Amino acid sequence: MPRDNKTPLIQKIAKQAYITFKGFKCSANGESNVVADKQSELESLVTALRAADLKIFPRKTKPSSGAAGLQSPPVTYMHICETEVFSMGVFLLRSGASIPLHDHPGMNGMLKVLYGKVSVRCFDKLEDNLTVSTVPPHFEPPLAACQTASLRRSVLRSVAEYSETSGPCLLTPVRDNLHQIDALEGPAAFLDILAPPYNPDDGRDCHYYKVLQTVAEGDADGKSNKEQQGEDKEKEDETWLLEIPQPEDFWCGGEAYPGPVVSV
Repeated sequence: MPRDNKTPLIQKIAKQAYITFKGFKCSANGESNVVADKQSELESLVTALRAADLKIFPRKTKPSSGAAGLQSPPVTYMHICETEVFSMGVFLLRSGASIPLHDHPGMNGMLKVLYGKVSVRCFDKLEDNLTVSTVPPHFEPPLAACQTASLRRSVLRSVAEYSETSGPCLLTPVRDNLHQIDALEGPAAFLDILAPPYNPDDGRDCHYYKVLQTVAEGDADGKSNKEQQGEDKEKEDETWLLEIPQPEDFWCGGEAYPGPVVSV
């Protein structure tokens, strides 16, 4: 069989993404029908991808100044392709830019840095909505009563840095599904695959969150310091999030994709 050396790597990635996620289903307890071997093949292809494969080159660090700097989007997006199964594109972050904490309802994701370095903080939701028996802690600053319905209990799953030599950062509908992405030490760019794509009509809209600070309760309930420290350690990664509108200092512009044409 002749070797396929002429097909662009990004085309191979698109084809494998379609094969991997076609017919994707996820149960309420997080069990997925994604075949591990197919996903491993996709991860291998994505790991090999470099910025030059997409005719994208690192941006120079240019400090923004004046009105022009204020009007330039902190993040831009290059659309590559989208089907009902997955979407694929490239996010480009200016030096110091962040994509705020957000979710991917019912979606899988794969993020591969093409140049620069990013920090990714990943969270899991512990439950979708508060129940009558749930007693949230006291927050600093205090929340208004109308904000209680927007509270989400979560756990900080991981904080990691990724560069062009790193493998992809993965998310599933239940694991690492919420994340914040910060550009470190200059501009950065990453390939982004989402399966299935965002679609508000199918319940897959993007929601933004902020991490809340709680007031330390101390050992006022009579527990010993040792007992209190043990419980604190168990809960040290538990975090309360507040769903918020899209932050005013974040918006995403568009750029033309310069790489090989992809068809699926």
